[in-house]
Amino acid sequence: HHGDLPNALRHAAVEVIDERGIGGFSLREVARRAGVSHTAPAHHFGDVRGLLTSVAAEGFDRLERVTAAAAAAHHEPVEQLHAIGEAYVSLARSNPGHCAVMFRPDLVDTDDATLQQCGLGAYAVLEDVVARVLAQVHSDVELDHATWMCWSTMQGLVQLERKFDVINAMR
Repeated sequence: HHGDLPNALRHAAVEVIDERGIGGFSLREVARRAGVSHTAPAHHFGDVRGLLTSVAAEGFDRLERVTAAAAAAHHEPVEQLHAIGEAYVSLARSNPGHCAVMFRPDLVDTDDATLQQCGLGAYAVLEDVVARVLAQVHSDVELDHATWMCWSTMQGLVQLERKFDVINAMR
């Protein structure tokens, strides 16, 4: 018996995704790894979508905490933005199971209030720093557009990192 079965199930779900990819994911395997009956995940999360939504929310919560800490370690807005970018990519490298579902509306319930709250929390950290950068450089770029560009750049680096490694190895 687990003291915190939902966390144990999320942890097992991430392990399965890390090892087998999303295509090899099953609630039965999650339950087996957590050492519980095959009905336990459904009891806590309803279905696969519910469990993956919870994993994605946990990923965004981690992203918020890691990027906020990275930004807090610096005083200059440009340095904070750079630190956020590094923290984002580092988190993606060390948490591939979470990242595999965080941006997958086909796998998660995008209307889930907890997922939305966690996603907006992570976004707010970046948006706050981008606003300070724009103010510092006296830019008239819209805050939303600048924030979207920064987030897109970070996520692009995560998605393309392996391809960059191949290109660099071929040189």
